[in-house]
Amino acid sequence: MPNAERFPSGAVTRLGPPPPDLPPPPEAPSDGTPRRRLWWFAGVAALILVTGLVAVLVARPGSGDGLLADKPEAPVDARPPLARACPPPPDAPSGAASAPPAPSPAPTGARTVDETTGISYPAYGPPWEAWTTVWNAGELEVPYKVGQHFVTEQDYDGASDYHASVLSGAVPAATNDAFTFDLECVGRQVAADARAHYYPQPNEQELIRDERTVLGGRPAWVTVFRLHFSSPGLRARSELVALACIDVGKPTAAVLYVSVPETHRQWDWVADDALAGMRPV
Repeated sequence: MPNAERFPSGAVTRLGPPPPDLPPPPEAPSDGTPRRRLWWFAGVAALILVTGLVAVLVARPGSGDGLLADKPEAPVDARPPLARACPPPPDAPSGAASAPPAPSPAPTGARTVDETTGISYPAYGPPWEAWTTVWNAGELEVPYKVGQHFVTEQDYDGASDYHASVLSGAVPAATNDAFTFDLECVGRQVAADARAHYYPQPNEQELIRDERTVLGGRPAWVTVFRLHFSSPGLRARSELVALACIDVGKPTAAVLYVSVPETHRQWDWVADDALAGMRPV
């Protein structure tokens, strides 16, 4: 019973039935259950949010959607073959033309002029005649468009003629619009391409000259060799070959190519004469 001192004496009047006993308000459990439940709901909400962000950021591979879609493929190296094989020396200036040519004796006599390639060289009388076609030679596809030639063996394999030649062409050698390139590397690459793709295989090389020099006041790499080979129907078993790659101050290297089959060795002197008579134009 309650403490009697808290209440006055006498009866207490009641106007209706006694109110039902109300249960006491629940006391917060001492173990913190509501707080844990609140954290549980917050964790679920955070997990849903993170899952949604991951779905946006990580798209289906290859779809191109989303911020973390597959990265694009690396760009294709569009540089010409010689620029890829022969990057410029690290100390070479970029975008500047080569030094002007040193003074050279003025050429005399008939000349073959190749404006596109940037060189001229001696022209010879009969049996030499003008080259009137385009020969994209070898893997480097040097486009020989200008020069002279004559047929040394006609229809030797039932379909083709064999030639002596003095031809010129220009081949891209620098990166982009630069004017500098590794002259030695370019010269060796052109010579190796000629041996591998201009002539019957297998063959043997008798190297005569392979060096940096100056032709007509311009830096050049010269390779001269006699190549020995055999091909059905062909009487020639060797050929004198001279190749010069000349820096004419352009992104392209000028190529001068001389070939004389052994059946016409009386024209071997043309190889040295054409190189010595080369001039820039």
